[in-house]
Amino acid sequence: MREENSKQERVRIQQVQTLSHDWYLLQKTTFDYLRHDGQWQTQTRETYDRGDGATILLYNKIKRTVILIRQFRFPTYREGHDGFLIEAAAGLLEEASAEQRIRAEVEEETGYRVGQVHKVFEAFMSPGSVTERLHFFVAEYDPASRIGDGGGLAHEGEDIEVLELPLAQALQMVADGRICDGKTIMLLQHAQLHLMPRKLGMQILVAGPYRSGTGDDPALMAANVAAMQAVCLPLYAKGHMPVLGEWLALPMLALAGSTRVGDAVYEELFHAHATRLLSHCDAVLRLGGASQGADQMVSVAQDLGLSVYFSLDEIAQA
Repeated sequence: MREENSKQERVRIQQVQTLSHDWYLLQKTTFDYLRHDGQWQTQTRETYDRGDGATILLYNKIKRTVILIRQFRFPTYREGHDGFLIEAAAGLLEEASAEQRIRAEVEEETGYRVGQVHKVFEAFMSPGSVTERLHFFVAEYDPASRIGDGGGLAHEGEDIEVLELPLAQALQMVADGRICDGKTIMLLQHAQLHLMPRKLGMQILVAGPYRSGTGDDPALMAANVAAMQAVCLPLYAKGHMPVLGEWLALPMLALAGSTRVGDAVYEELFHAHATRLLSHCDAVLRLGGASQGADQMVSVAQDLGLSVYFSLDEIAQA
């Protein structure tokens, strides 16, 4: 209450003039402001009232991707930009609650229907002249969340392209200026700090031939494992965490009752175990020659949006 009284005591509205009430409300206000030195100063400000809004970032933790949109923004075009901004989905509240509005807006613009949405903060985006308070949300998505093409509402002039980008790529686009929308930058930075924080190094699955070409000869299979293990120490020295599917799958197979390579338990669990392991990895290093199993790991990794390398030299120091 004290803060409210203090604010009222420091501002005395003298005159309010409506300059435009076409698309939204533009007013010119003359007021007296009590400065810290105790002097009253008459000031004039124009304020643009377009209502409050909401925005949302859809993210996928496993794939480390986000959903953004690209649309034409005339004011940026007038300022020399090409006008096509990459943004998080957003919209004005128009008398709905922030959560109601953002659920409808994200479906209209991206085609994704989300479950839980989480409000992370709210902010005035241009407090020097615009009254809008923007409510910021995040929500997880997966491929099954998409129920339509999105694209916005044509009768409202929307012509929207939906983008799925790795978070790392989106952050690079912020750094090089391809993403220059304020609300989107704020949400991407929130994702980097709180939703999908950067790791000091990657966990990398080393995939190569194991049974392929061995005729199930134990000595030849052991040699294949040794070839994959040969890159593990160099990967570790680069600041990453190497892992072989065989390190974890073979003990698990023994626990499950497998007695030999290729038996029913082995066939059921060996590649399934490695596929599950991939959901905890950041990348795959594919080594060696022909291997259906290693190629399957590469395919799964690509579906998950993970990086795939084919030589140790491609992997940078963490």
